[in-house]
Amino acid sequence: MDGIVQDITVGTKRGSDELLSACATNGPFIMSNSAPSANGNDSKKFKAENRTSGILPSRVIHIRKLPNDVTEAEVISLGLPFGKVTNLLMLKGKNQAFIEMNTEEAANTMVSYYSTVTPYLRSHPIYIQYSNHKELKTDSSPNQARAQAALQAVNAVQTANMAIAGGGVSDSAAGLAGQSPVLRIIVENLFYPVTLDVLHQIFSKFGTVLKIITFTKNNQFQALLQYADGSSAQHAKLALDGQNIYNACCTLRIDFSKLTSLNVKYNNDKSRDYTRPDLPSGDNQPTLDQTMAAAFGKEASLLGAPGIISSPYGGGAGFPPSIAFQQAGLSVPGVHGALAPLGMPSAAAAAAAAASRIGIPGFASAANAVLLVSNLNPERVTPQCLFILFGVYGDVQRVKILFNKKENALVQMFDCTQAQLAMSHLNGQRLHGKAMRVTMSKHQTVQLPREGQEDQGLTKDYSSSPLHRFKKPGSKNFQNIFPPSATLHLSNIPPSITEEDLKLLFSSTTGMVKAFKFFQKDRKMALIQMSSVEEAIQALIDLHNHDLGENHHLRVSFSKSTI
Repeated sequence: MDGIVQDITVGTKRGSDELLSACATNGPFIMSNSAPSANGNDSKKFKAENRTSGILPSRVIHIRKLPNDVTEAEVISLGLPFGKVTNLLMLKGKNQAFIEMNTEEAANTMVSYYSTVTPYLRSHPIYIQYSNHKELKTDSSPNQARAQAALQAVNAVQTANMAIAGGGVSDSAAGLAGQSPVLRIIVENLFYPVTLDVLHQIFSKFGTVLKIITFTKNNQFQALLQYADGSSAQHAKLALDGQNIYNACCTLRIDFSKLTSLNVKYNNDKSRDYTRPDLPSGDNQPTLDQTMAAAFGKEASLLGAPGIISSPYGGGAGFPPSIAFQQAGLSVPGVHGALAPLGMPSAAAAAAAAASRIGIPGFASAANAVLLVSNLNPERVTPQCLFILFGVYGDVQRVKILFNKKENALVQMFDCTQAQLAMSHLNGQRLHGKAMRVTMSKHQTVQLPREGQEDQGLTKDYSSSPLHRFKKPGSKNFQNIFPPSATLHLSNIPPSITEEDLKLLFSSTTGMVKAFKFFQKDRKMALIQMSSVEEAIQALIDLHNHDLGENHHLRVSFSKSTI
């Protein structure tokens, strides 16, 4: 072992045994601020200590529970939205990895975000925490060559673009700078509508989007998207190529365009120049001008068969609906909920229904708006609590608790898109001390009891409820859909209500308030942090629409922020 580990300084022992054992299969590496293990118990100690809150911030981040087929690029993509990834160590035999960020601040932002939103790769939840090590150094062993090559590809693009911005760059550096700031995007398996605004919200998380043009070619929905720089385009391609916008459909295929700039003539639902808000709408005008169409035609012929684009990274992680980016697939700050503003339930439902009618394998359940919720606490669950909780992710139409199996319930959402969204966020969450299981039901609708039939109030119709969050087109609620978290967003607070009033109110829900903060610019809104996600879920159920007086009813939702 002395010949493998070259420079381990004396420090805390946590995890050193596990890391040292990894050397034999993953090649030599140097990890500063660690020490060799004196016994075989450090691996268990490592797992136990990482569940505590006493871990000091570090630029090195430890990633666990990685799927067996994960790629280096997918691991790197976890850190890209937060800053520059300066080093990478893959421990594939242990389904683990370490990445090093360029600053402690970037690492802190990353860990803070993933503490509230579970990241997924290839539909598997993964776990992210600070490493006890302050610096990560790897050598050029064969087992690490691929990881370093993927990392160098990203760094080359970043370096070259910085040089270009400074005005002095060599021809060779320019060649690394990013191909083109324009991406060509093909959406395969288009069973749900994908709009220009959806693309903008997804791709803007990786840089400034200047222009987008959408069109249909070879019976495929396609887009050209221009970033302000090639580095942003590189990051977006690395993170999003191969991802699914919705579960098992709407797959993104991304490559660099031969074009270096887009010429947008009209701002409408097909094309947009975000630097030129003065452009006319140009309804019924062709989106692509002749020059661009010709260039694109040549590009398509070079790429070969329609919709088949070779990618050096070959992503495969799919994230379920909602994006779904957060709950599964790729977790990116702010991306989560990006698909919520679709605002096209009828179109999505029609697409899913059509897929079901023509017998697309595995898609029939996606056309259903009814969810089966099981493993409930029969002593505490009510239709009203399920209506409030599932209403965070869509407009609940009906709820039915099964008469003979009160640990099971049916929840009918407004459409299949909302049902998928609720399922992706709430499956596995704890309610009343039990982990809910949420799946698609075989039922197409929830039947109301016949007139005169007594069902003990177990079936409720909420189709005309004033508490629906998404009945207003263009509502800001579409842009603020987040997974359950310990931090809640409060709004519609009257001026007379104080911080102590709200703390006392939320403590009364059998929970403990850990932190509270009014918004500086608007005291009608605040953040309140409970001691656990389960407590926050209960508080939301109990206090959403609570009467605060002065004709103000409290609005409660989950927040992506922390206090």
